[in-house]
Amino acid sequence: MHYQLYYWTGLQGRGEFVRLALEDAGADYTDVAREQGDEVMQSFLEGQQAGARPFAPPFLKAGRLVIAQVANILHYLGPPLALVPESESRRWQALQLQMTLTDLVAEVHDTHHPVASALYYEDQQAEAKRRAEDLRANRLPKFLGYFEQVIEQAGGRHPLREHSYVDLSLFQVMTGLEYMFPKRMRTLSKDLPLLQGLKERVAQRPNIAAYLASERRVAFNTNGIFRHYPELDAA
Repeated sequence: MHYQLYYWTGLQGRGEFVRLALEDAGADYTDVAREQGDEVMQSFLEGQQAGARPFAPPFLKAGRLVIAQVANILHYLGPPLALVPESESRRWQALQLQMTLTDLVAEVHDTHHPVASALYYEDQQAEAKRRAEDLRANRLPKFLGYFEQVIEQAGGRHPLREHSYVDLSLFQVMTGLEYMFPKRMRTLSKDLPLLQGLKERVAQRPNIAAYLASERRVAFNTNGIFRHYPELDAA
């Protein structure tokens, strides 16, 4: 199967979660907008293409299928890319964990855009500072502590006892948060040894290591989900 990934150019964003799965599996895929420009997605978003109409990128075209939403895409890709356990119960567990990460990613995004996505960060900076304080103090320890416990209960190396797309997504979240909140993550990471170990092992996987060293891996920046604004960080 040749896959076509559609996502905005110039940033990692939510598309990176799908991209990491495709790269790790060595899948045959095209990053369509990077080759043809963002406008290539418009006909899909307006419902002018065959297949289910996506609300927003990322979406994946696989044959006649058009699949949107990160967790949904990864749930679809997991079996053919061997990135999910074979048992049905574990596949649903993987989806559940991925959807929990989706909740965390939404909270991270809303930290720097707490009032409206259409407004610039500078237009809501005071509100963002208050939101960041809560995220740092309460929400990050709750989410990351949960995943630390999940890994521990599964044997200490993977949330599902074997490598899966959830490992890749946790890698992306951990590296993104370390870019966004370097001071806070240095403090939190002392209590997250299993997540830290998972992040390091994922980075060493041959296909991931090659991808991270390539030009295909766009650097974190202030156009994505994980944005570093020094005024929002604290230990």
